[in-house]
Amino acid sequence: MSKSIFYHAGCPVCVSAEQEIVQLMGSEAVYIVNIGEDRSRINEAEGLGVKSVPALVTPNGNVLHINFGASIEEVKG
Repeated sequence: MSKSIFYHAGCPVCVSAEQEIVQLMGSEAVYIVNIGEDRSRINEAEGLGVKSVPALVTPNGNVLHINFGASIEEVKG
């Protein structure tokens, strides 16, 4: 993986974090994945170790959970 992946669920906490991440890293350095809209990517996020959103997965595979918005279980509904 050459870019980080930012997973979120579209809530206000997540959208705010997304804006900050893009501002800090630049849009060319991060993929944005809204698992609230693209639910097919939830398993992918879980497989990478995401437990709650918003979360940033680094190119090295480290998961950085940012300002708890919702657990993956809540997003699954």
